[in-house]
Amino acid sequence: MVSDLVCPACSRTYPASPDEPWRCSCGSPLELAERPLPSGSRPTFSELDTRRGLWAFSAFVPIERRVTLGEGFTPLVSASEWDAQFKLEYVFPTGSFKDRGATTLLSRAAELGVETVIEDSSGNAGASVATYGARAGIDAEIYVPASVKTSKVAAIERAGGEVRKIEGSREAVTAACIEAVEGGDGWYASHAWNPAFFAGTQTVAFEIAAQRDWRTPDAVVLPLGHGTLFLGAYRGFQALSEAGWIDSVPRLLGAQAAGYAPIANALHGVEGSENPVADGIQIREPVRGQEIREAIAETGGDAIAIGETQTERELDRLHRAGFYTEPTCAVAPAALREYRDRGVLDENDDVVVPLTGSGLKAEWG
Repeated sequence: MVSDLVCPACSRTYPASPDEPWRCSCGSPLELAERPLPSGSRPTFSELDTRRGLWAFSAFVPIERRVTLGEGFTPLVSASEWDAQFKLEYVFPTGSFKDRGATTLLSRAAELGVETVIEDSSGNAGASVATYGARAGIDAEIYVPASVKTSKVAAIERAGGEVRKIEGSREAVTAACIEAVEGGDGWYASHAWNPAFFAGTQTVAFEIAAQRDWRTPDAVVLPLGHGTLFLGAYRGFQALSEAGWIDSVPRLLGAQAAGYAPIANALHGVEGSENPVADGIQIREPVRGQEIREAIAETGGDAIAIGETQTERELDRLHRAGFYTEPTCAVAPAALREYRDRGVLDENDDVVVPLTGSGLKAEWG
């Protein structure tokens, strides 16, 4: 049974359909009506079928596995220079954590019989949706900024995706994409709006907990644009807590790009000039901003803005330590240093930092 959609703001429900709306009539993002939890006790790591990748946690996912490339169970490794553990999300099939959401997103599209998906992206999400669309035999149209990196355009086009370049801001790209969706061109496979995407990104929490023998860290520091991984982690840890599989939910600490930091600015005031390096999180108005703020409040978390110099310095440190990431990834470990300097994190706090995108798709000057 394919899950219907429900609005958390006004409780209106919408039946599952290839013509289902991309948001509620009240303007709120929709959610999957089904939020399953397993009834049994937590498994040992050896009892998990890791050959299924992130779908080993299908008991938490209200979507049938239909479109997969073996994604999930990315390495969790020690990062001694940062006194933390890094979750290597950049080793996914398309080189970014967006594959977590794309496998569930395109699986739901396949469940519904969707023929064409439409997405707007700064690059990584578009490459992921196009690739998983190709795997599913579903056409993909990807709207991107005209300034998008050519390597990411190539990844979309090589998978058969049709690229639509839009001049102007990131917001202009979204507006053009929504106009196409509302014109009936396809199903909105938005990584920001579509709840099926978050059904996948929540698995990052399941994996972190399982790889640590169900001992959660004190904090997780994540890059924060639209909040797809940040909110995925929040939902995942909450689900584990409700299922009785973990004893505590870690603090969630966000890292935004200066100049594109509405959550951090609301908490601390405007910090620094624009950070053009972290192009993957240049979002001025996150679709689920209220939920992000609630996640921060409920976990005792925070969000700060990271500048260009901090990002470049941390990127160099990452590369020299063997972590070949794209620039946007560097904001999270840079934020880890800043949180410790500010006293938000103690030296002895146990911290996990996801590294979200591969340097193999970046373009270096």
